[in-house]
Amino acid sequence: MKLFGTALLAVGLTLTGCSGSDDKAADPNEKVTLTYGVWDQNQKQAMQELAAAFTQNHPNITVDVQLTPWEGYWTKLKAAVTGGAAPDVFWMNGPNFQLYASNKVIAPNPEQVDASVYPKALVDLYTFEGKQYGLPKDMDTIGVWYNKKLFDAKKVAYPSDGWTWADFQDAAAKLTDAKAGVYGTAAELTSFQEYQYNTIAQAGGYVISPDGKKSGYDDPKTIAGLKFWTDLLDKKQSPDLKTMTDTVPLQLFESGKVAMYWGGSWNVSEFTQNEYTKDKVDVAPLPKGEKQATIIHGVANVVGAKSAHPQQAWEFVKFLGSQPAADILGKSGPIPAYNGTQKAWVAKYPNLKLQTFLDEVSYAVPFPVSKNTAAWNEAELTYLTKAWNGQQPVDQASTELAKAMNDLLAKE
Repeated sequence: MKLFGTALLAVGLTLTGCSGSDDKAADPNEKVTLTYGVWDQNQKQAMQELAAAFTQNHPNITVDVQLTPWEGYWTKLKAAVTGGAAPDVFWMNGPNFQLYASNKVIAPNPEQVDASVYPKALVDLYTFEGKQYGLPKDMDTIGVWYNKKLFDAKKVAYPSDGWTWADFQDAAAKLTDAKAGVYGTAAELTSFQEYQYNTIAQAGGYVISPDGKKSGYDDPKTIAGLKFWTDLLDKKQSPDLKTMTDTVPLQLFESGKVAMYWGGSWNVSEFTQNEYTKDKVDVAPLPKGEKQATIIHGVANVVGAKSAHPQQAWEFVKFLGSQPAADILGKSGPIPAYNGTQKAWVAKYPNLKLQTFLDEVSYAVPFPVSKNTAAWNEAELTYLTKAWNGQQPVDQASTELAKAMNDLLAKE
């Protein structure tokens, strides 16, 4: 799932007074209704199907799927947590996870489960202080969506599985047509999940150290990952920042003004329904820098620490993380996280090389997070905007960002 606007990914919250529920044995005959908080209207029907399937095998437990659109989800959840009325089970994302786990808003798993059935990077993303929280629901990786019509018009070969940064840069140069108002690609700044984080990893750099205490933005390799994009801006093979602010790159791609768009596996629904792109696009893996890398993210289902029915809630989470649940999800929703259940998702769109997104999992890098991701997400946008609009060289902007980010991390 795309995390819209990296600086707004995590809501900077102070969550206190959220101790766990009393540990009471559940009465197997007690009739219980669990609340389940989700944010995606497109997935609501699938979530209701999963809830119904769970109730078939647990007739004393019904599940009320409660949809709050992404724009208001975290604000509403904060209010619910503060008032002691958070859902029994709800969706969690990587940028918010450590904040909620460290403040004991969500409960660690009460028993050990076989985590090997999920990509390790996702399991690691939802592990805090050695404890696993919830279970991965879905996953997404990043690829290069490309416009075959524009490639054909310029007689540029379609991307191959083993292509490199140099190959991508060469294609961007050939596909850029100033007279036609067409750019080879778009160096977007507000979607780090799709852009900067990937090239930083491909360059051998890092955003945040494994212990969550140090910024990597002053590392020369990290800076090289950012320079990949600013070079494209300097060569006018990408729209400038103002143009991309006025018209987001997704819209430019869907109107034939951008030939290569770095996007997620979630874009398949959008591009197959859009009148312009539905018969003109395909997807390739991200190009290789010093190494191959893609950012992986995915939603986890977690249990609220104040749930009045923690055992039933955990049973529901275990079901949501099971193979039968993943099979249901894969027929209509995003890529299921459960290994080996993604074939239905790939088969649904036979004209696209969606296996690309699955093959990338083997070299995927977890989404970078800390206890207060939101604070330094905002700093990323503030400092790197100066490089993207030409106010500062990228190495200077990135080094200043590292200092500001280190100060923020020290306060965690």
